[in-house]
Amino acid sequence: MGRLILIDGFNLLSRGYFATAYGKSEEQLSKTPEGLFTNALRVKLQKMISLIKDYEPTHFVVTWDVKRNEVKRKTLFEDYKGTREDLPSPLIQQYETAVNLFRATGIPQMSVEGFEADDVIGTLSDKWTKEGLGDCYIYSNDRDLLQLLKPTVSQIIAIRKEGDRVYSEEHFKTEYGITPDQWVEVKALLGDKSDNIPGVAGVGDKAALPLIQQYGSIQGVYNNIGELDSKFNRYRKKLIEGEELAKLSLELVTIERAIPELDHYSFNECKLELDYTRMKSELEMLGLRIRM
Repeated sequence: MGRLILIDGFNLLSRGYFATAYGKSEEQLSKTPEGLFTNALRVKLQKMISLIKDYEPTHFVVTWDVKRNEVKRKTLFEDYKGTREDLPSPLIQQYETAVNLFRATGIPQMSVEGFEADDVIGTLSDKWTKEGLGDCYIYSNDRDLLQLLKPTVSQIIAIRKEGDRVYSEEHFKTEYGITPDQWVEVKALLGDKSDNIPGVAGVGDKAALPLIQQYGSIQGVYNNIGELDSKFNRYRKKLIEGEELAKLSLELVTIERAIPELDHYSFNECKLELDYTRMKSELEMLGLRIRM
């Protein structure tokens, strides 16, 4: 049996960037004599090498987002991710360096026009599972991806001061009292400020999860809107007024699991055949000392 690791590329790169750039000017960030920034790359590459050593994957993919204004969710909601600021230029530069480095050293990577990294991860993890190829691990701190958990699909989440935690389907069910598939229903009610997903105004953590635990889905909530449990009385009007946004938000938060362009994708294309000699050479040119 194989083992697939899927990396949320920008999630890891940006976490590494902001963790090491905090309180510093661009001039203070580490870079090569040629002016290539490396502070985020160091973090990203060290973590990837560690994952490869610790989990010994047979297959590996770094997934990348496309530009925000190119994602298909924009056709559903023009303001999707509209409140996000532009990425810092040193971070964009390190993304470009990473893409070139992975291409040169045999690390599989992927982006699909119109789709976000989450959608690529959703499609590949689902396809891997359906083909019965073994365990799959998703490396990301984005909890939106919890909807993808299955008996063979777990998420590795970095917890401050504790290190990585493997979060399984059973962990999720125990913590939330719902299935991973129902996580999108909760997220749709709550909305997401970082992605500018509206949700239902006035329905927060204290109501969203209990509503889905009791009624199973957003549709279940609205099917019973006239006779909601009395403990939800204060939310009835808000839910009625926010029905359209709740259903729009559900579309926005649901990760795609069947990108048409990947229907005939063969996992032979992402076998991990890392060229360690070339990697060491590339790292030396970037001035990065990373344990291999």
